[in-house]
Amino acid sequence: MSLPGNPSTRRALIAGAAGLLAAPLLAQAAPLLLLAQEADAEIDPSGWLVSEKLDGVRALWDGRVLRFRSGRVVAAPAWFLERLPRRALDGELWLGRGRFDELSGLVRRATPDDALWRDIRYMLFELPEAPGGFAARATAIAQLAEAARWPQLQAVAQETLPDRAALRDRLDAVVRSGGEGLMLHRADAPWQTGRSRVLLKLKPVQDADAVVIGHVPGRGRHEGRLGALVLRREDGVLFQLGTGLTDAQRDAPPRIGSVVTYTYRGVTPQGVPRFASFLRMRPDA
Repeated sequence: MSLPGNPSTRRALIAGAAGLLAAPLLAQAAPLLLLAQEADAEIDPSGWLVSEKLDGVRALWDGRVLRFRSGRVVAAPAWFLERLPRRALDGELWLGRGRFDELSGLVRRATPDDALWRDIRYMLFELPEAPGGFAARATAIAQLAEAARWPQLQAVAQETLPDRAALRDRLDAVVRSGGEGLMLHRADAPWQTGRSRVLLKLKPVQDADAVVIGHVPGRGRHEGRLGALVLRREDGVLFQLGTGLTDAQRDAPPRIGSVVTYTYRGVTPQGVPRFASFLRMRPDA
């Protein structure tokens, strides 16, 4: 059977049909969550609780159903769900540092793999709608996880740091060990939702150089000029870079063989830079 209309219409019809097929999996709207903002690099940690920023998958448990932040149901094994307390929890499903891609593919399977799920931990960092400041809730989370006596349910470790120097040292230690960065939560903040300054993320921005080996044509607003650079790092890893370029640079892109500097925040297990953004040309290279 052929679909009516021009190609754009057909694509719209296909997208609409896909949405209808996916609707049963979206049993409810996205849950209300607290979302972090970027921290100032020189923030004073006094009055904050500090924890490692985990590279996991956010998951909200309402006492019956485990959901992604989108509202979609997580297809977790029955035995995993049965071990969770019958109260609302907020945290991240986590396999360990540097294993986000592996985890993401695992938890998004329609049929869960029991054996692989036994390596996943549910790392708790919030008790939705619980009273008091975050420090009190963090204590309650730690007590709840300890009472569960189950290694796959853990409280994210929270700590106080005396000054900026201690915060920098902690960030450096986490990053050197393969972590993403730190989270800072106001110790006196009541539970709330939305993007708020009571929860901050502190991540290092790294930079590196790479050789331009190709140009990808632009689309839409950038049609007729550069869409992205194809770069090769010193270690041989190839990736595309389309963020951070000005219109002038897209009109007259760095030539093949030139060296550019880009910023990024960590790398994937394959060595590809995360959140890469063009910074500048390297005329000296």
